[in-house]
Amino acid sequence: MDHHVYFWLKEEYRNPGSRAIFEHRLSELFQIRWVTGGRWAVPAEVEERGVVDQSWHYALTMEFANIEGHDAYQNDEIHHEFVSTFQDWWEKVIVHDLA
Repeated sequence: MDHHVYFWLKEEYRNPGSRAIFEHRLSELFQIRWVTGGRWAVPAEVEERGVVDQSWHYALTMEFANIEGHDAYQNDEIHHEFVSTFQDWWEKVIVHDLA
């Protein structure tokens, strides 16, 4: 299954220093043993079209072998630490889980 997360950062965390910290910690999430693949990214500089949402600042895509792996990831200490550290940095977060 796939886990997609879109992050909108608050204005005060959109600077290069804060972004570097956030990016480093996003990368650490891939050390969680149940994660089988994925990546984080920023919006691509594509032509504007009405169906494309470029408003987010970071996207995280993670792959899991199954729903059990996803659920274990959600309960992992590294994941909980990431959320507790950065939840005040987010203006908005949207999650899409795909079977």
